Amino acid sequence: MAKILVIGCGDIGYPVALRLHQQGHQVTGLKRSAPATSTPFPIFIADIRLASSLVTLPSSFDAVIFIVAPDSRQAEEYQALYDVGLRNLLAHFAAAETSPFWLMVSSTSVYEQNRGEWVDETSVTEPASATSRWLAAAEKRLWIASDRSCVVRFSGIYGPGRDWLLRRVERGEGIQQQPPSYTNRIHSEDCVAVLLFLLEKQLAGVALEPCYLATDDEPAPLWEVMSWLVEQFACPQPSTLSVAPDAPQNKRCRNTRLKALGYRFLYPSYRDGYATVRPLPGADG
Repeated sequence: MAKILVIGCGDIGYPVALRLHQQGHQVTGLKRSAPATSTPFPIFIADIRLASSLVTLPSSFDAVIFIVAPDSRQAEEYQALYDVGLRNLLAHFAAAETSPFWLMVSSTSVYEQNRGEWVDETSVTEPASATSRWLAAAEKRLWIASDRSCVVRFSGIYGPGRDWLLRRVERGEGIQQQPPSYTNRIHSEDCVAVLLFLLEKQLAGVALEPCYLATDDEPAPLWEVMSWLVEQFACPQPSTLSVAPDAPQNKRCRNTRLKALGYRFLYPSYRDGYATVRPLPGADG
């Protein structure tokens, strides 16, 4: 069994840490503040933005899973975690002369393509937003630090507590229909399962690729997804949002590399995932 540090024990990180603990691994979680309830594995309280906060953090881990969540979409929040925080952590392990395997959660927002193109792990990443630039810089920093580092780029996460699209349906928002604007989705349970799957492969001695794109099998026009949700939850049909003929269309993400490694999605499409969601408050049915 391995010694594993899970940095960020939120709605993805905590289930990952718990499952690893249940599998018999020696798990330590790292959080900025103490959890509200007791946990079956130890939690190290630290603010990774402060190097002094990491002085007593053990360093003899076999693997580190980096799943942090900024408090807001402000660029400064991303810089604090993905630049300052990550630098502090890497310096901590370098000073101890230890080199655990790193598994970092990133985002498909590092792709700036917006004409409906298909993208994969080999596609150019030149993000325009400051938040995504900090993500891309963190990816590169990890790869430079160790050729055993692996980055997982999640697309739009949905599931319990992540009902952004459902709220848009409830509000009856206008949606771009033509040209199509694509959405790429992954259920939160698949996020947990993907991280466990990749870590299991690494611990078994499988040489992982530097990056995997984690998204379900079916990127789809947002209009199609929203119309399907409308039928599911008996909400008013969305209105058509008037846009220019050359309006952005987002990109379409491929999961070929992850599936070639052997991963099978719990929820292969948005229909599989959203079909398990309870009706919205106030919706019929």
